[in-house]
Amino acid sequence: MSTPRPTNPGPVPADDPSPPEDHIGGRHRASAPEPAPLSFHGPARVIAVANQKGGVGKTTSAINLGATLAEYGRRVLLVDFDPQGALSVGLGVQPQQLERTVHDLLISNDSKPDEVVIPTKVPGMDLLPSNIDLSAAEVQLVTEVGREHALSRAIQPLLADYDMVLVDCQPSLGLLTINALACADSVLIPLECEYFSLRGVALLIDTIEKVRARLNPKLSISGIVATMYDPRTVHTREVRTRVVEAFGELVYDATINRTVKFPETTVAGEPITRWAPTSSGAQAYRHLAREVIAREAAAQ
Repeated sequence: MSTPRPTNPGPVPADDPSPPEDHIGGRHRASAPEPAPLSFHGPARVIAVANQKGGVGKTTSAINLGATLAEYGRRVLLVDFDPQGALSVGLGVQPQQLERTVHDLLISNDSKPDEVVIPTKVPGMDLLPSNIDLSAAEVQLVTEVGREHALSRAIQPLLADYDMVLVDCQPSLGLLTINALACADSVLIPLECEYFSLRGVALLIDTIEKVRARLNPKLSISGIVATMYDPRTVHTREVRTRVVEAFGELVYDATINRTVKFPETTVAGEPITRWAPTSSGAQAYRHLAREVIAREAAAQ
């Protein structure tokens, strides 16, 4: 099923409400400005979507942020950098049927990036897919010179064709994630509004600081986006408040609520902006996309 994006998303349906609060975490959720259209494309800003904890909405955020960036006229490349291939599956691609993946670009000098990139159902958004073959890359790269920069070398020829490259990292801090951080301009951290997720962010930020010091001086934190937010529970609201208290302006105003729409989109193989374009989930990712565009522009 495919639903075209309407010119006017319209009101949020009553069965999928936005959080009733005007203030979440003690801070007003200001509306991010509508991004100006681009007069040209490229070179791309590379954003690593990373969190070593699984199940925090990382892949969902990469897919839907990419789709909403494309809605705003940005050319987007999604890089599936997880051997589980969840991002590829979430876009309707069957990883086991792929002849070439990002693994080939990392390991083989014969593979060309434009032979591996495939278009998605979203106009303006392409995919560099992955499958279980990528799990062998960490072992194969161990003896390589400059192994931490393998991904950077692989995607460098593509950067001129896109405005944003989103790298969906695996839920670990291994060599693949280090590769993503080493080639990224910034890191977007999806954070589930749950206590143990909050504790793990400090470890990730420590890793980011080490990569900045040793491998990638330009690396910065784009921001932290609260996911799986349920305004009905005290615990979720308390965690969101603690995140804002701890990280301040690093926290995006956009907050992604829990909704049954997201599991449905995974089955459909489409982003929520096409499956349920007027839902609060789609509106939240549009809000996030506007903030990301503004922050990345300011960082340049």
